[in-house]
Amino acid sequence: MIRSIIFIISLGIYSLAAADTIKATIKGTACDLCESAIKDTFRAQPEVKTVDVDLENKLVTIQTRQGQTMDDRKIKKLLSNAGYLVVAIAREKQ
Repeated sequence: MIRSIIFIISLGIYSLAAADTIKATIKGTACDLCESAIKDTFRAQPEVKTVDVDLENKLVTIQTRQGQTMDDRKIKKLLSNAGYLVVAIAREKQ
């Protein structure tokens, strides 16, 4: 019983410290300038460790810093302010 409780607490602590990989599917990207603008926007956010833009697949992949995340509302706002439409957002814990 005590081992189970310790295991559950450990998982909770680990998940709080884990980083997120966030994949946003977007519309409106067309060129290298789009890629550069998106990267600059997300690199300026303190919780973002890395950002990658795949123009062909219309996918923005954001890796957050350890123990930090970025909510969907903020991602949508940053992308829409830059002129892009967010189609979907998916998340993975690292």
